[in-house]
Amino acid sequence: MKKLFPLLAVSVFLIAIIVWLLVPINNEGNLISPLSSFTQKREKPLDKYSFEALRKRDYLGSEIKLEEVIKEEEEYVSYLFSYQTDAERVTGMANIPKEEGVKPVIIMLRGYADDEIYFTGLGTRKAAGVFAENGFITLAPDFLGFGGSDTSSADILEARFERPITVLSLLASIKSLPEANPEKIFIWSHSNGGQIALSVLEVTQRNIPTVLWAPVTTGFPESVLQFIGELDDQGLKVKRAIDNFLLKYDPQKYSIDNYFSDIQATIQLHLGLADPLISEEEIDNFAKTMADLGKNINYYKYPGSDHNLTKDWDIVVKRDLEFFRRLL
Repeated sequence: MKKLFPLLAVSVFLIAIIVWLLVPINNEGNLISPLSSFTQKREKPLDKYSFEALRKRDYLGSEIKLEEVIKEEEEYVSYLFSYQTDAERVTGMANIPKEEGVKPVIIMLRGYADDEIYFTGLGTRKAAGVFAENGFITLAPDFLGFGGSDTSSADILEARFERPITVLSLLASIKSLPEANPEKIFIWSHSNGGQIALSVLEVTQRNIPTVLWAPVTTGFPESVLQFIGELDDQGLKVKRAIDNFLLKYDPQKYSIDNYFSDIQATIQLHLGLADPLISEEEIDNFAKTMADLGKNINYYKYPGSDHNLTKDWDIVVKRDLEFFRRLL
């Protein structure tokens, strides 16, 4: 037993030296757990899409290219345009008024679309045409995986998280368009495009006047789960992806309702009371939350109008045009 004691002492001494060499020390001179240090270094794939991560990264923008004419109207020309987001090509529809001089810009964000029937301009071209006739440049991105854009992520949730970055990259690229006034930018959005618009407003914390038609305003992952019944497989694949996500990530870091207080933009909000997808209660709660936070919001309801505000479409677009003009 006495012979083992020196060996034990030497072993303890060597272990102490190894711990001293390997375990980091913070600025206060305290030891940091090697386990926590290891965890910090292992960034998970979707960490970069949290709102805080999106705020910290740079959006350098790229050249907006007007690639071909889609259609020529009396007051404007519709083009297929493209730009880059994280080295990926995104296409979309640009309407450029023919009148000379720099013009204000409206970014148009559509809602959900089936990629099998999608075409560039779907969900935005009608309203965009009215705005272009009245002197506004409109830019409606297809998003990755749609139109002539590069493919989106095979991960269902990552493909969703990519979309605010697509818009943030477009915002940074507007300065490359000679006809555009980068100091006069607006956002128009519909349905899930509203959720993307709110994400962009929260990340940038810029006063970009924004229109929301029947927007998705619930937090994540509820904003996804509430629509899975509309999917062919009853959303089993989506539900499985979310279950796996919740095991590894904090959903609050990806949820718009956790950052409503950071919105600095003036908002115009529309809802049809015959909308089968977005409830009046949901939008009432959003409008009240924004008002309670001291945000500038105009809220209009339309009895009998559906998710696309079909019955009152002319009135709604007229109000939007007045909204954009007033805030020029």
